[in-house]
This record gives sequence, C-alpha cells and structure tokens, in this order.
Amino acid sequence: MYFRDIMSLTSLKINAFLFFKLPTAYFCGVRLKSIDKHKCITTVKHRWINQNPFGSMYFAVQAMAAELTTGALVLSYIKETGKNISMLVVQQKGIYTKKAVGRITFCCTDGEKVLQALQETLHSGEGISFWMTSVGKDETGEEVSTMEFEWRVKVKN
Repeated sequence: MYFRDIMSLTSLKINAFLFFKLPTAYFCGVRLKSIDKHKCITTVKHRWINQNPFGSMYFAVQAMAAELTTGALVLSYIKETGKNISMLVVQQKGIYTKKAVGRITFCCTDGEKVLQALQETLHSGEGISFWMTSVGKDETGEEVSTMEFEWRVKVKN
C-alpha cells in the first residue's frame, strides 16, 4: 500500500468544506487550524450563538470541534490511499471537566491509529473499528473536555 508523503487536505479546504457541507459547525465558529500526518488541531470560541443557558459553550459544539480533529485525520489518510473507503462514527464518549469559555483548542494526535486501521482494512477487506481521542483546552492550557470517537473504516465494493 502506498501513502504519499504530502497531506493533500489543508485547513483552507476543510474549512470551506465546513461552510458548504456542515454549516452548523461553521456558523458556531468551529475552525480547523492545522493538520499533518500525526495530529489535527481545531479551535472554537465561546460566543452567543454556541452557548448553553449557563453561560458556557454548549457540549455539542465542543463535540463538533473535537470530532473534526479525528475525522479530518481519517479523511486525509483515506484520500491519500486513492481507494474507495467508507468512514463512520459508531460511538462517542465525552468527559467535561471545566466550564468552556473563551477560545477552546482541540487536538488529536492519533494519526498513526488511522494509518494502521486503513492498512488493515485494505489488506483484509473487512471493516475495522478504532478509537481516537481529542482533548480540548482553554486559553490558559487547562483541559475542559476529552472526547473519544470510535471510527469504522471499510473498503467499498
């Protein structure tokens, strides 16, 4: 199997994708800041449009930003294979440890897990499930939430 050395998906392309295909995330302020083979970083700022009744960021907005860090990595690696591979979130877990206010930055460093899962599904032809983690921190560097997503990838026939 062949993976190119250069990631072809950029922050600009993914943010444009958000605008056209996931406008709720875009208008809530979710933005992809950087992506490479190993990690992906998104940010979202607490604003009126994404707050809950208690004056902090709504949990679903945090989940959107966290899911984007994992999903962008999966999508990037799938694109690099040149193969027709489906991807789907099958489970999600979230732990919220602090009130989310200000700019929250989510980071996923599970690129290697994606590579291994894609190699396995391309080799076996079977669907492969794997967990990825994204950690959200506020502007002081304090953790506000940790999200885990179970992804399933499978070669389409």
